[in-house]
Amino acid sequence: MRQANTNENVHQADIPAPPGLAEAADGRTLRRGLRLLDALQAAGDEGLRVVDLCRATGLERATVHRLLDILQDSGYAQRSGRFRYGPGARLQGGAPARVLPNMAVRLLPVLARVSQTCGDAAFAVVREGPLSHCIARHVGTHPVQVLVIQVGTRQPLGVGAAGLALLAALPDAEVQAVVAANAPQLPRYGGMTPERQHILVRATRERGWSVVGNHATRDVLGVGMAVHDERGEPVAAISVASTLARMPRQRQQMIARACREGLRALYGGAS
Repeated sequence: MRQANTNENVHQADIPAPPGLAEAADGRTLRRGLRLLDALQAAGDEGLRVVDLCRATGLERATVHRLLDILQDSGYAQRSGRFRYGPGARLQGGAPARVLPNMAVRLLPVLARVSQTCGDAAFAVVREGPLSHCIARHVGTHPVQVLVIQVGTRQPLGVGAAGLALLAALPDAEVQAVVAANAPQLPRYGGMTPERQHILVRATRERGWSVVGNHATRDVLGVGMAVHDERGEPVAAISVASTLARMPRQRQQMIARACREGLRALYGGAS
């Protein structure tokens, strides 16, 4: 008579790892993450390539990429140029600003409306210490789309149109602190300088919306507008970017109106 196998319906995945092994794996991951954090801090503003981080930490490339994704999402690492990584806002003493729940979901209809109006790509960012963090993007209908940043991109607050709109909406003391914190990195963005940023902030406040070109991306100009919460505090910003040829003054004004109307329809107003 065949004896029933009492384990035949038990899957390997259903059997938990022994506590000691699980703790060892968690500890190993934590130690790897801390080694990578040390390397990022040592890299400073110049940043390091992934291959350099592998050498500095003794970790495999796949492991470094996986940990970098986690550290970037948490604000502990950021891109420093196109191929380098450096310490994020949290390691620089900054902290994420107040962000309303589901901000990306809230702003996607606005981006879609603005993008459909002008035909170009629209973006939404929030602030993380001295950085802007792209949280949403909507691609337009024009044959040539200028996708200057992607969701997850972090860069100094104020080098792009949305970040500039958000920077200009902050109190003067915070503007000074952000510009000072980003000063070492600004020249990499089309020769941006602290003095130039302060001029752009003043112009944005006078105009009510931002315009900046040739800094975050060469031969590209963006128009941006801050998003305020019910208390009037800036919590995000949206922007549209396209080639300089597609951005004469009249079209900049049209895009600004589209941004304002889109935000008013959803939030009851913008800066």
